[in-house]
Amino acid sequence: MDVNTTPKGVKAEIATFGTGCFWCTEAVFQELKGVLQVYSGYTGGTVADPTYEEVCSGTTGHAECLQIYFDPSVISYDEMLEVFWESHDPTTLNRQGNDIGTQYRSAIFYHDEEQRKKAEHYKAQLDKNKAYDNPIVTEITPFTIFYPAEDYHQNYYNNHGSQPYCYLVIRPKVEKFEKAFKDKLKIKFP
Repeated sequence: MDVNTTPKGVKAEIATFGTGCFWCTEAVFQELKGVLQVYSGYTGGTVADPTYEEVCSGTTGHAECLQIYFDPSVISYDEMLEVFWESHDPTTLNRQGNDIGTQYRSAIFYHDEEQRKKAEHYKAQLDKNKAYDNPIVTEITPFTIFYPAEDYHQNYYNNHGSQPYCYLVIRPKVEKFEKAFKDKLKIKFP
C-alpha cells in the first residue's frame, strides 16, 4: 500500500487527523465529496513502522490517525477541519469514549504553514465562542511521517459493518454525520 502518492490525474492535498479510534472516523471521511482516499494509520510517535499492538501499548507516542487525500477543487481544507471538529470530542485529553490512552488523542498534523494557521484559527474561534462545554485539548503539530495500519484496519466499517462494535459505536457516528453534512456527501447508488 503506497500512501505517499496521490491518485492519478488529480491534484490532491493531504490532511492528517487524529480523532481517537481510526475505525470510527474513517467511515465518516470516506463519505465526503472530494475525498479521494482515506488510510488508517499512525503518526506522531518515535518508533519506526509500529504495529497496532505497539501503538496500543501507549509506548510509541503515536496517535491512531487518518491520512486523507482530497481534491481541493471539491472540498477545502477548511471544510475538512469542520468535519474533523464535529466527528469527535476534541475536549477529552487522550480519550474518545471508552478508548483511553495517548494513541486516542485529538490531533491535527499539519503539512504546511497554511494548514497550521487554519487549524489554530479554527481552534481559537471554537474556544472563544464556547462551542464546547470544556476547553479544546487538540494538539496541532507538524506532520512528520505516516505509517499505514495493517490491512485489516483499512476500510474497516465498510468491510465489517455487521460486527457489534461497528453497529453499536461506528454506525451512530456515521448516521449523525450524514444528517449534519448531507450536502457534502458523495452520491450513493443502490
